[in-house]
Amino acid sequence: MAKDSGRTKPKKKHWWNYLGDAYRITKRSYSWTPWALLAGFAIGLAVGIVPSILTGRWLSWMLIGIMLALLLPMITLTRLVRRASYAQIDGMPGAASAVLDNIKRGWDISTEPVRVNARTQDMVFRAIGRPGIVLIAEGPKGRVGKLIDEERRAIHRVAPNAPIHTIFIGHDDGQTELISLEKSMRRLPKTISNAEVAALARRLEAIKTNTLPIPKGIDPMKARPDRRALRGK
Repeated sequence: MAKDSGRTKPKKKHWWNYLGDAYRITKRSYSWTPWALLAGFAIGLAVGIVPSILTGRWLSWMLIGIMLALLLPMITLTRLVRRASYAQIDGMPGAASAVLDNIKRGWDISTEPVRVNARTQDMVFRAIGRPGIVLIAEGPKGRVGKLIDEERRAIHRVAPNAPIHTIFIGHDDGQTELISLEKSMRRLPKTISNAEVAALARRLEAIKTNTLPIPKGIDPMKARPDRRALRGK
Protein backbone atom coordinates (compact mmCIF):
# COMPACT_ATOMS: atom_id res chain seq x y z
CA MET A 1 0.00 0.00 0.00
CA ALA A 2 1.44 3.39 -0.99
CA LYS A 3 2.15 5.84 1.75
CA ASP A 4 -0.14 8.81 1.99
CA SER A 5 2.38 11.53 1.26
CA GLY A 6 -0.24 14.26 1.44
CA ARG A 7 -0.79 13.78 5.16
CA THR A 8 2.07 14.52 7.48
CA LYS A 9 2.01 14.22 11.23
CA PRO A 10 2.54 17.50 13.09
CA LYS A 11 5.99 17.70 14.55
CA LYS A 12 6.04 17.05 18.26
CA LYS A 13 7.29 20.01 20.26
CA HIS A 14 9.84 19.50 22.98
CA TRP A 15 10.39 21.60 26.08
CA TRP A 16 13.15 23.60 24.41
CA ASN A 17 10.74 24.53 21.60
CA TYR A 18 8.34 26.02 24.13
CA LEU A 19 11.17 27.90 25.82
CA GLY A 20 12.18 29.25 22.42
CA ASP A 21 8.63 30.43 21.79
CA ALA A 22 8.53 32.17 25.16
CA TYR A 23 11.90 33.81 24.50
CA ARG A 24 10.84 35.12 21.07
CA ILE A 25 7.57 36.52 22.43
CA THR A 26 9.45 38.32 25.19
CA LYS A 27 12.21 39.67 22.96
CA ARG A 28 9.67 41.24 20.60
CA SER A 29 8.57 43.54 23.42
CA TYR A 30 11.80 43.81 25.39
CA SER A 31 14.99 43.90 23.33
CA TRP A 32 17.05 43.69 26.52
CA THR A 33 15.68 40.23 27.36
CA PRO A 34 19.03 38.44 26.65
CA TRP A 35 20.81 40.73 29.10
CA ALA A 36 18.17 40.16 31.79
CA LEU A 37 18.52 36.39 31.44
CA LEU A 38 22.31 36.64 31.44
CA ALA A 39 22.18 38.77 34.59
CA GLY A 40 20.07 36.13 36.33
CA PHE A 41 22.55 33.45 35.29
CA ALA A 42 25.50 35.51 36.54
CA ILE A 43 23.84 36.29 39.88
CA GLY A 44 23.11 32.60 40.43
CA LEU A 45 26.72 31.66 39.76
CA ALA A 46 27.96 34.46 42.00
CA VAL A 47 25.84 33.12 44.86
CA GLY A 48 27.73 29.85 44.51
CA ILE A 49 31.23 31.17 43.83
CA VAL A 50 31.55 33.87 46.51
CA PRO A 51 30.58 31.68 49.51
CA SER A 52 32.75 28.89 48.08
CA ILE A 53 35.80 31.16 48.21
CA LEU A 54 34.95 32.47 51.67
CA THR A 55 34.14 29.11 53.29
CA GLY A 56 36.16 26.66 51.23
CA ARG A 57 33.08 24.44 50.77
CA TRP A 58 33.24 24.30 47.00
CA LEU A 59 31.03 21.33 46.25
CA SER A 60 27.92 22.32 48.18
CA TRP A 61 28.00 25.99 47.27
CA MET A 62 28.79 25.40 43.61
CA LEU A 63 25.84 23.01 43.34
CA ILE A 64 23.62 25.71 44.81
CA GLY A 65 25.14 28.26 42.43
CA ILE A 66 24.53 26.09 39.36
CA MET A 67 20.91 25.45 40.36
CA LEU A 68 20.32 29.16 40.92
CA ALA A 69 22.06 30.02 37.65
CA LEU A 70 19.48 27.87 35.86
CA LEU A 71 16.50 28.83 38.01
CA LEU A 72 16.83 32.64 38.03
CA PRO A 73 16.72 33.05 34.23
CA MET A 74 13.64 30.79 34.16
CA ILE A 75 11.89 32.91 36.80
CA THR A 76 12.87 36.06 34.90
CA LEU A 77 11.57 34.67 31.61
CA THR A 78 8.30 33.57 33.24
CA ARG A 79 7.63 37.08 34.50
CA LEU A 80 8.72 38.80 31.31
CA VAL A 81 6.78 36.57 28.92
CA ARG A 82 3.55 37.29 30.75
CA ARG A 83 4.19 41.04 30.70
CA ALA A 84 5.18 40.88 27.02
CA SER A 85 2.09 38.87 26.11
CA TYR A 86 -0.19 41.36 27.82
CA ALA A 87 1.67 44.29 26.25
CA GLN A 88 1.14 42.83 22.77
CA ILE A 89 -2.65 42.55 23.23
CA ASP A 90 -3.09 45.73 25.28
CA GLY A 91 -5.81 47.85 23.72
CA MET A 92 -7.38 44.99 21.75
CA PRO A 93 -11.10 44.39 22.42
CA GLY A 94 -11.43 41.36 24.68
CA ALA A 95 -7.85 41.54 25.96
CA ALA A 96 -9.07 41.26 29.56
CA SER A 97 -10.21 37.70 28.83
CA ALA A 98 -6.56 36.65 28.38
CA VAL A 99 -5.73 37.92 31.87
CA LEU A 100 -8.86 36.46 33.45
CA ASP A 101 -8.11 33.08 31.89
CA ASN A 102 -4.92 32.96 33.97
CA ILE A 103 -6.73 33.68 37.24
CA LYS A 104 -8.02 30.38 38.56
CA ARG A 105 -7.67 29.90 42.28
CA GLY A 106 -10.36 31.45 44.45
CA TRP A 107 -12.40 32.93 41.61
CA ASP A 108 -15.39 31.91 39.51
CA ILE A 109 -14.74 33.62 36.18
CA SER A 110 -16.33 33.55 32.76
CA THR A 111 -13.87 34.66 30.10
CA GLU A 112 -16.80 35.53 27.83
CA PRO A 113 -18.11 39.08 28.34
CA VAL A 114 -21.43 39.45 30.14
CA ARG A 115 -22.19 42.71 28.31
CA VAL A 116 -21.06 43.76 24.84
CA ASN A 117 -21.69 46.75 22.64
CA ALA A 118 -21.11 45.21 19.21
CA ARG A 119 -20.83 48.59 17.51
CA THR A 120 -18.21 50.16 19.79
CA GLN A 121 -16.74 46.81 20.97
CA ASP A 122 -17.00 47.93 24.60
CA MET A 123 -17.23 44.93 26.92
CA VAL A 124 -17.87 44.01 30.54
CA PHE A 125 -16.52 40.83 32.11
CA ARG A 126 -17.57 39.41 35.47
CA ALA A 127 -15.59 37.64 38.19
CA ILE A 128 -16.89 36.29 41.50
CA GLY A 129 -14.58 35.83 44.46
CA ARG A 130 -14.09 36.58 48.14
CA PRO A 131 -14.33 40.35 47.49
CA GLY A 132 -17.77 39.80 45.93
CA ILE A 133 -18.55 40.55 42.29
CA VAL A 134 -15.95 42.32 40.17
CA LEU A 135 -17.01 43.88 36.88
CA ILE A 136 -14.11 44.46 34.49
CA ALA A 137 -14.92 47.06 31.85
CA GLU A 138 -13.16 47.67 28.53
CA GLY A 139 -13.87 50.98 26.83
CA PRO A 140 -13.99 54.70 27.70
CA LYS A 141 -15.47 55.18 31.17
CA GLY A 142 -18.17 57.55 29.97
CA ARG A 143 -19.35 55.16 27.29
CA VAL A 144 -18.98 51.76 28.93
CA GLY A 145 -20.77 53.05 32.02
CA LYS A 146 -24.12 52.19 30.43
CA LEU A 147 -23.12 48.52 30.16
CA ILE A 148 -21.93 48.56 33.78
CA ASP A 149 -25.27 49.98 34.94
CA GLU A 150 -27.18 47.32 32.99
CA GLU A 151 -25.15 44.54 34.58
CA ARG A 152 -25.49 46.03 38.07
CA ARG A 153 -29.28 46.14 37.72
CA ALA A 154 -29.34 42.53 36.54
CA ILE A 155 -27.19 41.46 39.50
CA HIS A 156 -29.34 43.34 42.02
CA ARG A 157 -32.40 41.45 40.82
CA VAL A 158 -30.93 38.09 41.86
CA ALA A 159 -28.38 39.11 44.53
CA PRO A 160 -29.37 42.51 45.95
CA ASN A 161 -26.90 42.41 48.85
CA ALA A 162 -23.84 41.26 46.92
CA PRO A 163 -20.86 43.65 47.03
CA ILE A 164 -19.95 44.88 43.54
CA HIS A 165 -16.62 46.38 42.45
CA THR A 166 -15.79 47.88 39.07
CA ILE A 167 -12.38 47.94 37.38
CA PHE A 168 -11.95 49.98 34.20
CA ILE A 169 -9.18 48.78 31.89
CA GLY A 170 -7.06 51.44 30.21
CA HIS A 171 -4.31 53.99 30.69
CA ASP A 172 -6.29 57.09 31.66
CA ASP A 173 -6.95 58.44 35.15
CA GLY A 174 -9.16 56.11 37.15
CA GLN A 175 -8.35 53.16 34.92
CA THR A 176 -6.22 50.06 35.55
CA GLU A 177 -3.59 48.88 33.08
CA LEU A 178 -4.09 45.39 31.69
CA ILE A 179 -0.86 44.13 33.27
CA SER A 180 -2.13 45.25 36.71
CA LEU A 181 -5.62 43.73 36.46
CA GLU A 182 -4.90 40.56 38.42
CA LYS A 183 -3.05 42.48 41.13
CA SER A 184 -5.95 44.93 41.47
CA MET A 185 -8.42 42.07 41.86
CA ARG A 186 -6.27 40.37 44.51
CA ARG A 187 -6.05 43.59 46.51
CA LEU A 188 -9.80 44.03 46.88
CA PRO A 189 -11.02 43.49 50.46
CA LYS A 190 -12.41 40.00 51.11
CA THR A 191 -15.93 40.35 52.46
CA ILE A 192 -17.65 36.99 51.76
CA SER A 193 -16.79 33.35 52.45
CA ASN A 194 -15.92 30.64 49.94
CA ALA A 195 -19.34 29.07 50.49
CA GLU A 196 -21.00 32.41 49.72
CA VAL A 197 -18.89 32.70 46.55
CA ALA A 198 -20.26 29.37 45.31
CA ALA A 199 -23.83 30.32 46.22
CA LEU A 200 -23.47 33.70 44.50
CA ALA A 201 -22.10 32.06 41.35
CA ARG A 202 -25.15 29.77 41.23
CA ARG A 203 -27.51 32.72 41.56
CA LEU A 204 -25.80 34.62 38.77
CA GLU A 205 -26.31 31.68 36.43
CA ALA A 206 -29.85 33.03 36.17
CA ILE A 207 -28.66 36.05 34.17
CA LYS A 208 -26.11 34.16 32.10
CA THR A 209 -28.38 34.35 29.07
CA ASN A 210 -27.19 37.93 28.62
CA THR A 211 -23.60 36.89 27.96
CA LEU A 212 -22.23 37.30 24.46
CA PRO A 213 -19.13 35.94 22.77
CA ILE A 214 -16.18 38.15 21.93
CA PRO A 215 -16.85 39.62 18.45
CA LYS A 216 -15.57 37.53 15.55
CA GLY A 217 -12.09 38.34 14.30
CA ILE A 218 -10.91 39.28 17.78
CA ASP A 219 -9.01 36.59 19.61
CA PRO A 220 -6.57 38.02 22.16
CA MET A 221 -5.98 34.50 23.44
CA LYS A 222 -3.87 33.79 20.36
CA ALA A 223 -1.36 36.38 21.53
CA ARG A 224 -0.58 34.39 24.64
CA PRO A 225 2.27 31.87 24.67
CA ASP A 226 1.50 28.21 25.27
CA ARG A 227 1.62 27.63 29.03
CA ARG A 228 3.76 24.55 28.45
CA ALA A 229 6.51 26.87 27.26
CA LEU A 230 7.22 27.76 30.85
CA ARG A 231 6.73 24.31 32.33
CA GLY A 232 9.35 22.61 30.16
CA LYS A 233 6.97 19.85 29.00
